Amino acid sequence: MAETVPPAPAGGSIDDSAGRVELAPGAVPPDSRFVNDDLLPVPVAQRRWTTYNFAALWVGMAHNIPSWLLASGLVALGMDWKQAVFTIGLANLIVLAPMLLTGHAGPKYGIPFPVLARASFGLRGANLPALVRAAVACAWFGIQTWIGGQGIFILLGKIFGGWTKAAEVGGQPWTLWVCFVIFWAVELAIIYRGMETLRRFENWAAPFVIVGALVLLVWITAKAGGLGPLLDQPSKLGWGADFWPVFFPSLMGMIAFWSTLSLNIPDFTRFGAGQRAQIWGQSLGLPTTMTLFALLSVFVTSGSQAVYGAAVWDPVELAAKTDNVFGLLYALVTVLVATISVNIAANVVSPAYDLANLAPKLINFRRGALITGIVGVLIMPWKLTETPELYIFTWLGLVGGLLGTVAGILIADYWVIRRTVLDLAGLYTPGSRYWYTSGWNLRAVAAFAVGGVLAVGGSHSAEGKGPFPEDGLIPLLKPLADYGWAVGLAAALLLYVALMLPVARAARHSGP
Repeated sequence: MAETVPPAPAGGSIDDSAGRVELAPGAVPPDSRFVNDDLLPVPVAQRRWTTYNFAALWVGMAHNIPSWLLASGLVALGMDWKQAVFTIGLANLIVLAPMLLTGHAGPKYGIPFPVLARASFGLRGANLPALVRAAVACAWFGIQTWIGGQGIFILLGKIFGGWTKAAEVGGQPWTLWVCFVIFWAVELAIIYRGMETLRRFENWAAPFVIVGALVLLVWITAKAGGLGPLLDQPSKLGWGADFWPVFFPSLMGMIAFWSTLSLNIPDFTRFGAGQRAQIWGQSLGLPTTMTLFALLSVFVTSGSQAVYGAAVWDPVELAAKTDNVFGLLYALVTVLVATISVNIAANVVSPAYDLANLAPKLINFRRGALITGIVGVLIMPWKLTETPELYIFTWLGLVGGLLGTVAGILIADYWVIRRTVLDLAGLYTPGSRYWYTSGWNLRAVAAFAVGGVLAVGGSHSAEGKGPFPEDGLIPLLKPLADYGWAVGLAAALLLYVALMLPVARAARHSGP
């Protein structure tokens, strides 16, 4: 007896017993300008990422050099190690909530972030949040690739003595540029092979990097004869009036570190076997790993204080102090794996989909990844990490405010307005309920604009410490600047709900 396809419910989609939805055959015209193979929902049969896959993804992404340096940045601002680890742990518990809320649409509908954004911003309007997210990812890609290239350069310099003294090109040794280009090419080669290759890479990269970090801890503890005096250093801020003005913007900065993924996590959860896989995998992988990694960085740095008389916060610089060639090679491979693991997952996957959404017929996932790599180099954003103030308050604070605004709109639309029910075919069809005004939901744009201004309009810098006026871009909003992510998320969420409530009831009566 020939197989028959169950009749498609309204919206041209088919539900399975686990509540997962996929498009019915022919539900979307293949020649639609809003469709390509990478943006279409992942078929249910191909949604097979497990709890381990998601946990391994987060372990692989959390164990990277910028994550290691987060604790050092907070200590440099005056916190002791306990305050720094507490701040990082709390931030990752907070950011886990929007991560799980936006991630829900992935296993259920199999769609990436820019397609989910079409429900709230419109088929064309989704390019607005997608390009904001893509620009941030390109900048992060440049930061991570430069850091990875520097790590290779420093460690090879210990193995090959004259490596670091090569002739300079553009103000840097030509050997550093070679390391940078090689590292850049390896990253794009892995992601060019697709998401299944990324899944396999993350599966073995996660335990490898954990072992590498523990080896570094054992080595420095043995040399120090125990952990050093850093753990006994008192906070320069205390827990009183001096602490809180540093704590809250630092907390927002730590949240902003992963606020990027709280938007585009559907790019990964769309491959999930179900909600349990993404919920448990993320809950086990993100807050625990980031907190433990911060603790590990403090312990290792403490040992370096005892051995070398000064705290060495950079793990590459610390590993370079050994004269053991095998140890150097192991450290080199660990740095490579750790940095590639986070960069291709966090900073290439998202803009590849985002750029594909901009012009589906011209740009596919692989071309989007290549464009990301090129733009990430041209931006040259590694200067943002020059000082803790610039890195945590300016860069992470600004990014967090804008991305929190988008997250608020996505959560409001998916959970409050639509109650997790989407017209899957309509997300790809001009003239559908998501067409709004010529493809734009002007209510979402208004919520984004207001939320964004409230979140980052008061951005300010201490004199000589950053690009903003000391009194803030908009002085009246300066008090809100230290809470940018929370302000952006809450303001956009509430305003979007208020604007959409008049039409929400009519939308429910007319279908999904």
